[in-house]
Amino acid sequence: MKTITVSTTQDRQAIDLTESLQKLVAEEKIENGVLVVFVKHTTCALTTVDLDPGTDLDYLKAFDQIAPKLKYNHPHDPSHFNEHLLSSLIGTDLVIPIEQGDLGLGPWQKIVLFEFSGPRTRNLSVSIVKY
Repeated sequence: MKTITVSTTQDRQAIDLTESLQKLVAEEKIENGVLVVFVKHTTCALTTVDLDPGTDLDYLKAFDQIAPKLKYNHPHDPSHFNEHLLSSLIGTDLVIPIEQGDLGLGPWQKIVLFEFSGPRTRNLSVSIVKY
């Protein structure tokens, strides 16, 4: 298992991890298998998206509508419960097939970390299972 560290620079942002994860697969010389990525935090999320220019902002606006800032009961800090909610709804892990040495993504899919409470340093555990 490897750990990847990502430093976010904004309160809310999308970070494209596709290239760095593809590089990791290439370094490990894995032809076929699966890549498992898990983010060890409760106020960010992992998913695959179409990341055309400006789409990152569209996702962030839509997420604000899905989990608005309401009066929550979270004992630690109620003002950021919506960040925890988005993390749990979107998810904190991904499994991506590896096919002939490449990530088995669709033509427009990118692997993205969505930051909801930055800027922060985020740690991701990455495992590769070889077939």
